[in-house]
Amino acid sequence: MLYRGSQAVYGHPETHQLSSTGHATATMSQRSSHAAIAPPALMSGGYCRRCAGEHRLGPGNTLDSCRELMRFFADRGTIDLLSTRPSPDPALSTAWLFGQARGKMFGVMECLAPDGSTVTLRAFSGQYNGLWLVEGWVPPLFDVDEFNALCTDTESRVKELGREIDCCKPQSDVWLALRKQRRLLSRNLMQEIHSLYRVTNFRGETVPLAEAFIGTNGIPTGAGDCCAPKLLNYAAKNRLRPTGLAEFYWGRENRSGSRRHDSFNSPCAEKCRPILGFMLCGLIGCDFEKETQ
Repeated sequence: MLYRGSQAVYGHPETHQLSSTGHATATMSQRSSHAAIAPPALMSGGYCRRCAGEHRLGPGNTLDSCRELMRFFADRGTIDLLSTRPSPDPALSTAWLFGQARGKMFGVMECLAPDGSTVTLRAFSGQYNGLWLVEGWVPPLFDVDEFNALCTDTESRVKELGREIDCCKPQSDVWLALRKQRRLLSRNLMQEIHSLYRVTNFRGETVPLAEAFIGTNGIPTGAGDCCAPKLLNYAAKNRLRPTGLAEFYWGRENRSGSRRHDSFNSPCAEKCRPILGFMLCGLIGCDFEKETQ
């Protein structure tokens, strides 16, 4: 479902300070005087095998924080939240989100730190313009150096097979054999990539992605790379208590039309919900009095 997020609230500059890990140490200072329409409840959650029930987390106070981030994108044209340079890093420009690459999901989570202070985390889905790590944004669920080392050699071989296939007569025995070899190599690579992901919940349990995922058709490409898993994983690993989470889409709409610019969205059913139940487990009990809704 789509909900309009920042219509009629652009045009106000924000000041902010974030740490390199994605913490907000001070909120963006200026809010719009326009009355933005609050969307219906945007719930993040899923089924938990351990508890045999659903765990959920609502947006809390994060909708205004999302709108502030939208205004920042509109005003500055970059996701570079830390730079004070007049010309931010071009690799972090938002312009490419409106081109052939299309848009991307962004998420904001508010948390309580052990000392009672409020911490704001931010995430983008997948890579940003080829980058897994950007200052001011939470990291992925794997070690990036290990990921790069794993992919470099295999991806080179996949590309080499592609060139060999192009030189063969279509539907010939050699052509078919090479295509089969490439498919197998790509499938094995994806399984190895998934083995790098480590998912942590609020019970302090860390498991491989395959153990946390409860889907019936295998782990899809991109599972664990969306905003909600990134945010929850970072919070759980750093003893932060989530009080709200919301996501929005920024850029050219996706090919299916299910994601549109400047709109709030719930976490996806195929990649996120099968792991969010595990990730939210432990939010009730211990230091967490109740799940926020």
